[in-house]
Amino acid sequence: MSTRSSGHGADTRWLTPEEERAWRAYRRMVTAVQVRTAQDLAEHGLSEADYEVLSTLSERPGSASPLHEQAAKMGWSRSRLSRHATRMESRGLLRRDPDPSDGRGCILVLTPDGLRTLQATAPAHLASVRRHFIDHLTPEDLAALESLAAKVAPPGD
Repeated sequence: MSTRSSGHGADTRWLTPEEERAWRAYRRMVTAVQVRTAQDLAEHGLSEADYEVLSTLSERPGSASPLHEQAAKMGWSRSRLSRHATRMESRGLLRRDPDPSDGRGCILVLTPDGLRTLQATAPAHLASVRRHFIDHLTPEDLAALESLAAKVAPPGD
């Protein structure tokens, strides 16, 4: 990121050494936490995406969400989530209902098996999040992190 090769990007705002260290530290942290929590979820037969879909559906009225809203929340394309939902549906974790407001869309609905899977996995996932992230930080660190996150990705984005 700090490469300052001549000829290309004369207007490029290269990272200072301090900025580059912060960026790389952030990337290492995110990667480490994601890899470790994903490994722990895999021991329970779920991927991070599976858990995200199940947990967000469980929080919605009727445990249901239009596919397009779920895809936007996850930062995925509709087609990518549709393929993933097909795999989850084949495992009995969710079902698709027609979306009455969008003839081409569908509503993802958490099944009883999906809810049981989420309930069985949530304690282990929360322990993993604590072990690989929360327990390494002080309350002041957490407050600072929340403040920083709100600047980069405001709530509701």
